[in-house]
Amino acid sequence: MHDPRIDELARQLVRYSTNLKRGEKVLIDLYDVPEEVGIALVREARGRGAVPLVTVNSMRVSRELLKGATNEQYRLIAKHRMAEMRDMDAYIAVRGSHNISEWSDVPGAKIEVAQNHTRKVLRHRVEKTKWCVLRWPHPAMAQQAGMSTEAFEDFYFRVCLLDYKALKPAMNALAKLMTKTDHVHIKGPGTDLEFSIKDIPAIPCGGECNIPDGECFTAPVRNSVNGVISHNAGTIYNGIPFDGIVLEFENGKIVKAEADGKNKEINKILDADEGARYIGEFALGFNPEIREPMRDILFDEKIAGSFHFTPGQAYDEASNGNKSKVHWDMVSIQRSDYGGGEIWFDGKLVRKDGKFLPKGLQKLNW
Repeated sequence: MHDPRIDELARQLVRYSTNLKRGEKVLIDLYDVPEEVGIALVREARGRGAVPLVTVNSMRVSRELLKGATNEQYRLIAKHRMAEMRDMDAYIAVRGSHNISEWSDVPGAKIEVAQNHTRKVLRHRVEKTKWCVLRWPHPAMAQQAGMSTEAFEDFYFRVCLLDYKALKPAMNALAKLMTKTDHVHIKGPGTDLEFSIKDIPAIPCGGECNIPDGECFTAPVRNSVNGVISHNAGTIYNGIPFDGIVLEFENGKIVKAEADGKNKEINKILDADEGARYIGEFALGFNPEIREPMRDILFDEKIAGSFHFTPGQAYDEASNGNKSKVHWDMVSIQRSDYGGGEIWFDGKLVRKDGKFLPKGLQKLNW
């Protein structure tokens, strides 16, 4: 039986997130999702007068390509993908995975070969098209979240179909406050971190680029970060899970990095290039429907009462000049059930135990 929520999701992606117009060309990029998802998106795009194109992919097939990746192969792949992307006005990706660790045995050097060539396609898509990326709720995601398949599907649609437009006024107020802020001080169990965000834009995210959404991001002044941060949410990078990450900073640089049982692995990632040991993003998450981490960053970075601090590449919209092949969102949850915490802007307490204190921001609380 067809789930009408798929049609509702397609409407949100086409009419709100990418706001497709007549004559615009949209690439619908599907990874391991039911055919009904692609059909609903094609119908919705066509109904707006847009021109839909579809690519259908498989994580297992992609793994096999990556295991034997060569420069010649991915130079050619990137050439064709770039030619396709340059013809697009918009991009919608729905990515499922029957096994979140599908790429865990692909050598890092092979992934790097692919990324070195395809990174320019990604940057063109981000900078030159209207885009939106989201996951699909396979049982593997439900298992990862510790939920039944049915309960997770209900959670997924509730989160993705949130009325993001209603949050916009408070999100804009938060962005305005962050834009005016110089000094940030974050306190919590194992965390005492200070940095500046002076003169760096703050960008509210309300369902236009990622679904689910609900964050406002900026970046620290590159050399301003000092102190220690202890992340209490697990993360995953290139298929490898990490827990108990603790980072120490001096003048912006990560001088010490630890993770439960994986100190060697985390430092190898942070040694990928100079920029990987500097922070490219600082963001506050506030989606009221997302409460627990599940090692899927599109969800985890939006957790109510959370923030994330990101080693690596900065976004162009809020750039501090940091460049890296790495962009690793690491999440900390500051709600009282996770130990609490405080965020101070220019000496004023703005968020305590995950809840915003200024009246104009309280609609972002759960």
